[in-house]
Amino acid sequence: MPAQGRLSVSDTPSPEPSLYASREPIFPRRVAGRFRNLKWIIMIVTLGIYYVTPWLRWDRGPALPDQAVLIDLAHRRFFFFWIEIWPHEFYFVAGLLIMAGLGLFLFTSALGRVWCGYACPQTVWTDLFILVERWIEGDRNARLRLHRQKKLDLRKARLRVTKWTAWLLIGLATGGAWVFYFADAPTLARDLVTLNAHPVAYTTMAILTLTTFFFGGFAREQICIYACPWPRIQAAMMDEDTLTVGYRDWRGEPRAKGRGRDGAGDCIDCNACVNVCPVGIDIRDGQQLECITCALCIDACDDVMAKIGKPRGLIDYLALSDEPRERQGATPRPVWQHIFRPRTMMYTALWALVGVGLVFALFIRPEIELTVAPVRNPTYVTLADGSIRNTYEVRLLNKHGEDRPFRISVSGADALRLDMAANGDVTVPANETYLQRVFVVAPRGSDPAEAERTGFRLWVEDLTTGDRAFKDTVFNGRTTQ
Repeated sequence: MPAQGRLSVSDTPSPEPSLYASREPIFPRRVAGRFRNLKWIIMIVTLGIYYVTPWLRWDRGPALPDQAVLIDLAHRRFFFFWIEIWPHEFYFVAGLLIMAGLGLFLFTSALGRVWCGYACPQTVWTDLFILVERWIEGDRNARLRLHRQKKLDLRKARLRVTKWTAWLLIGLATGGAWVFYFADAPTLARDLVTLNAHPVAYTTMAILTLTTFFFGGFAREQICIYACPWPRIQAAMMDEDTLTVGYRDWRGEPRAKGRGRDGAGDCIDCNACVNVCPVGIDIRDGQQLECITCALCIDACDDVMAKIGKPRGLIDYLALSDEPRERQGATPRPVWQHIFRPRTMMYTALWALVGVGLVFALFIRPEIELTVAPVRNPTYVTLADGSIRNTYEVRLLNKHGEDRPFRISVSGADALRLDMAANGDVTVPANETYLQRVFVVAPRGSDPAEAERTGFRLWVEDLTTGDRAFKDTVFNGRTTQ
């Protein structure tokens, strides 16, 4: 036995295995093909829309901003070309968010994580950062050699500084484009350069610059795997008929390299599909949470199949429901049968219903907006001649880019009259809400003056266009306690 107070070799606790594996950076290889070309097109279009949109002009008149798309927080309005959304019309924004969610459900049900693979901002900016990295440091092998080089020599330092500078400029452009959506772009750009912009603008740009730099340059696939909740949700939108990127193992297995491939499958185990994957997975291992369905592995595999004289499609968009048919040598069902099925048609119907509802609400929304609030303290006032007067606060919203004259009137009770100067006419400034105090009088001995409550209608007419709007309210007589 070992001496007391000492540990023998057998008593020494063995170190517990670590549950954390440090991240190994991924350097995807360049690939050409139809899906890669589609990703380039989508990247150019989406980035073009994002960077250019704040500079588009739209003439709305002298009293309104001429920026086509503007989120005017100061005046609590949202401008989108010819559409102007006021705070009380926020249901339009809510409807657009619902449509975006339903659209995401629809595309996921039909084609898996196609949004993640092609149009997600994280994917788009990561593609752009990898493109810049490839221009500066070279393709996959060159970047791997540079990464594994432990010594920081002049060449490595120069390449790193050049790459990081380019990434920071992209991040700065990203943050700058974002703040331009909240103010007049040319004016804000001038103020930013001359250091006269609001500190909020500089803070926002700094935050977006650094997050873009980190997410697109360093975190990359880690955002898709760990930070994004969509990989955990997508399974609820997919079924066995969903078309997603997969490997036809019944055709590719068993794998074999070089000579002596008698009885082997089409896969030559070249790892081309792994080398081009931006999240570093092997699609031949089956469906995985990390896969973003970017289809670059399809382009890589098709290129290899063409070189060895095999038909394309070893890795392809396919549905699990077609696997039994293909294993028996039958052709898979047409793509349209996977796209048009009850689940996708339900999402499409809901998406269209919300869209039609928003368009309908947009065209029927009134040109005149008003609210009427009776003043309750006091409920009524008895005038010197014995008549009864009620007071109301009327808020008028002028949605036009010019001052508009409005006329206020009452109806519904013959004895009631309006007690206002200028025959009830009031001018409301352009694009403003105007509060007008209105007095309504009932003569002594009339029914409204003696009754506890009398309903009537208060009208507002736009004297420029002739449009009218009304609100029903009540008149309080002298019997009110």
